[in-house]
Amino acid sequence: MKALDGADVDLRTLVRDASKGTGKVFAGDLGDPRSLPPAFEGVQDVWLLVPNGPRAPEHNMNALWAARQAGVERVVRLSVIGAAHDAPNRSGRLHALSDQETERSGLRWTILRPHYFMQNLLNEAGDIAATGTFSLNMAAARIGLIDARDIAECAARVLLDDPDRHHGRTYTLTGPRSLTFDEVAGELGRALGRSVTYRQVSDEVKRGSLVGYGVPEWIADMLEEYARAYASGWGDLTTGTVADLLGRPPRDLAGFARDHAAAFS
Repeated sequence: MKALDGADVDLRTLVRDASKGTGKVFAGDLGDPRSLPPAFEGVQDVWLLVPNGPRAPEHNMNALWAARQAGVERVVRLSVIGAAHDAPNRSGRLHALSDQETERSGLRWTILRPHYFMQNLLNEAGDIAATGTFSLNMAAARIGLIDARDIAECAARVLLDDPDRHHGRTYTLTGPRSLTFDEVAGELGRALGRSVTYRQVSDEVKRGSLVGYGVPEWIADMLEEYARAYASGWGDLTTGTVADLLGRPPRDLAGFARDHAAAFS
């Protein structure tokens, strides 16, 4: 929504809690198809982001059905890196089902598949602030982390462009380079002016920590699958897609660290 500020478009949002929406707000639930028609009536373009969970394909299906019934012309869908029927994690496999359904929906479509968010590091901010360390079960994984602000700007660019320019395209979005988490710690330390250390822990230790914080079992299992895939080298890739779409390089981790230094302090 921030990336669309100033654009000559009529924005509306579909949210479960109307008090948390931006612009023209419609309350509804992607798990309840009966709640959706008012939000889609008269809409031309849909930005579709469904919550990550076992019902993700159902939520995508309900949104697409409501869009088709309302005469929507285009959907721009947020998927995930490496979405495929043989992805090494359940999230990638579920997103592959929704991607395929979107492609066959009869609507103009574009799919964005972003890499690991830099903003995920904010989950470690408390430990970094308190102890100067953070713990992940990623071993020596090297990952093309991307700033979520770049994902938003790419989505806005696609939505504001002529639909034909991006119809039928799937864009894999990454940051400018692949980094290990030791290198991530170094960048965070430089931004904070003190030492930050990455600690490798086992799947069991990290899972226990997540569940202890109240993370649902399904999400904890999914994150463990991602961690194993990343540790095997699955996430060591970058693309030039962000630069192609925005006409500038993607944000780097040093800039992210400086912009969010207060959170890690």
